[in-house]
Formats: sequence, C-alpha cells, structure tokens
Amino acid sequence: MRNRLRELRAARRWSQADLADRLDVSRQTVNAIETGRFDPSLPLAFKIAAVFEGRIEDLFFPPEDTGPEA
Repeated sequence: MRNRLRELRAARRWSQADLADRLDVSRQTVNAIETGRFDPSLPLAFKIAAVFEGRIEDLFFPPEDTGPEA
C-alpha cells in the first residue's frame, strides 16, 4: 500500500519522532509505514488520519501497478 505520510509530515516540519509521539507508536513504526514495509491496522490508520485532519482514503491507496482482478 502506498501513502502520503512522509509528504504530509514534512509539510508540517515534523520529524518521524514527532509524528510517532502524536500517534503513540515508535519512530521505527512511522518509518516502516512511510517506506511501505508495514501497513497500519485500521485503528492506527484512523488515528493517522485524525492527526492530519483528513480521511484514510486521502492518505493510503493501492500501488499504481494494481489493476482490477480478472
């Protein structure tokens, strides 16, 4: 899953540690989400959306190469 986390975090001039503190997760978790190595749970995704005052759909989306299944 792709996401806009790094872009939105940078726009607010927050470090990964700053965002991690707001989400009550580790900085490593934020890094893993940003790099696409970890997909957050639904509750964490809602928490991330709330921190950025947006919707989950505006933050997370499928990879570009994913097409409809035949």
